[in-house]
Amino acid sequence: MKNTKTFFITGVSSGFGRAIANAALKAGHRVIGTVRTEQAAAEFEAQIRGDAHVKLLDVTQFASVAPLAAIVEAELGPVDVVINNAGYGHEGTLEESSLDEMRRQFDVNVFGAVAVIKAFLPFMRHRRRGHIINITSMGGYITMPGISYYCGSKFALEGISETLAKEVKGLGIAVTAVAPGSFRTDWAGRSMVRSARSISDYDTLFDPIRQSRIDKSGKQLGDPDRAAAAILTLVNMPEPPEHLLIGSDALEVVRAKLDAMQSSLASHEELTRSTDTA
Repeated sequence: MKNTKTFFITGVSSGFGRAIANAALKAGHRVIGTVRTEQAAAEFEAQIRGDAHVKLLDVTQFASVAPLAAIVEAELGPVDVVINNAGYGHEGTLEESSLDEMRRQFDVNVFGAVAVIKAFLPFMRHRRRGHIINITSMGGYITMPGISYYCGSKFALEGISETLAKEVKGLGIAVTAVAPGSFRTDWAGRSMVRSARSISDYDTLFDPIRQSRIDKSGKQLGDPDRAAAAILTLVNMPEPPEHLLIGSDALEVVRAKLDAMQSSLASHEELTRSTDTA
């Protein structure tokens, strides 16, 4: 008997969300996808084939998330897999980026994801089964100049995911933080919010980074359809990992970061241990 599942995926209008929805439907699963506008809903319904349903949801409208989850569970049945995919990238040096821009980045990438988790977790806990997948980023492990708000939000979601995984493992619920590298999505294109440049002291450091990101958009190594296939493999694992990198570039830069951290720990071990009570 085929093990079909019901997926709830935020942000299916494009990118990873659309690719995962397509892959899940092709595999015979049911998909409930969320978008923010009526136009995006119409496009999703026109282009998607299979047991698919679209719901309007802005994950930053926190009070609307739990009622939607209750409607989905009542009308469409138990949700087996929740995928927090909705998110975007903010680019700008910290000094040039406003606090309002930071709040918006965290509202979408962190608080919105947590709101979705909290909405479905009671149902999963009652059934003693389910899988929560949070799409983070290699920017939740490594950093680079000009995306401090984005990296901060993804570091936060990585930590939340790992902690939640420990809290709910005994309840039959799996949690995985999936961290993509560079993929051919709209992340670095129309989906990215860019703060205006205003401080010339950052020109030499940051302008080439911004231009390189613009130039490489759409030419990245990662294939979103292959990422979606990897996530379907993840969903079918009897014991899914708490963390999963996808993309060879993510693997390489995270390995390099861990090696550098190990070296730094060793170099400063004496100072680190000096704070213990004698």
